[in-house]
Amino acid sequence: MMKKIQICLCFFFVSGILYEISLLSGCIFSCIPLSKHFLTPEQVLNLGRSIFFLETTERLEPPPLVSCSVESAARIYPDRPVILFMKGLNNETALDSNSSYAAFSLLSSMSNVFIFPLQMETLFENTPLLQWYKEVNPEQEKNWVHISSDASRLALIWKYGGIYMDTDVISIRPIPEASFLAAQKSQFSSNGIFGFPSYHKFVWDCMNNFVLKYNGKIWGNQGPFLMTRMLKAICNLTDFVGLEDHSCQNISFLNPQRFYPIPYPAWKKYYEVWNKNPNFNHSYALHLWNFMNRNQKAVVAGSNTLAEKLYKTYCPTTYKDLIQGMVGRIGPWD
Repeated sequence: MMKKIQICLCFFFVSGILYEISLLSGCIFSCIPLSKHFLTPEQVLNLGRSIFFLETTERLEPPPLVSCSVESAARIYPDRPVILFMKGLNNETALDSNSSYAAFSLLSSMSNVFIFPLQMETLFENTPLLQWYKEVNPEQEKNWVHISSDASRLALIWKYGGIYMDTDVISIRPIPEASFLAAQKSQFSSNGIFGFPSYHKFVWDCMNNFVLKYNGKIWGNQGPFLMTRMLKAICNLTDFVGLEDHSCQNISFLNPQRFYPIPYPAWKKYYEVWNKNPNFNHSYALHLWNFMNRNQKAVVAGSNTLAEKLYKTYCPTTYKDLIQGMVGRIGPWD
């Protein structure tokens, strides 16, 4: 009899823990007493509907723009896990909300933000990317930081579903679509932001094509050019007229205004003072083109630029701690 009672108590205890974890996708992190630090990466990932960011360099201190991207997503999607995967982390790296890295501490303190090590070989298991990863030599790949990111984002969305965003994307309102690609311009897809449910055939086909057509010497061949050629293979793409979105094979191809209202040739406009600020009423998020910036421009407190106003509005903690707090100090910028 005592043994049966112990088994029952054990069952109820385990059921209670699992129930609390399952609630994370509803009331989520603001109202569950269970500390997020007790959750393993797999438990968080299995909740689904995550917002993913990737850092495929070895750096451990996210610059202000990365912090702003993650913070803005956490604020816009409070009921979803927001996960930053960092290659420089490992299972022994002890970094948390008390870290000496200001951005790391800031992000770790947010209830729905998780920062996990990026372990590519484990991530690529059971995907077409694993054999490619074992055979490729990163030291001979001049675009490896970008290529490894292109591969990782596909594997994450395939396995777990959700939304991937580049770390220079500032979220301003929720994306209403579950399966979507972002048009950078008519008939050309970005891979800087996209979303699908787990195990979506389009993502699997993209991973297969990634390996079949692999050419690391061509920038973007495994990124936006991959997404574009795969979309063209199943859809008859036409030019956008006005603000409409396109749809094909149950995939939404979202208008360039949704994420790229300022196109990449005009990226400096984010760092200029506008007489009248745009309202971005037709956008879900804004891509700040950090690849074009290459540390030329930074958000400066009191500059009154468009980027500064975006920081103040959508990532106020980043602005307060990393922009205003950096005044008079020398440190990394965007």
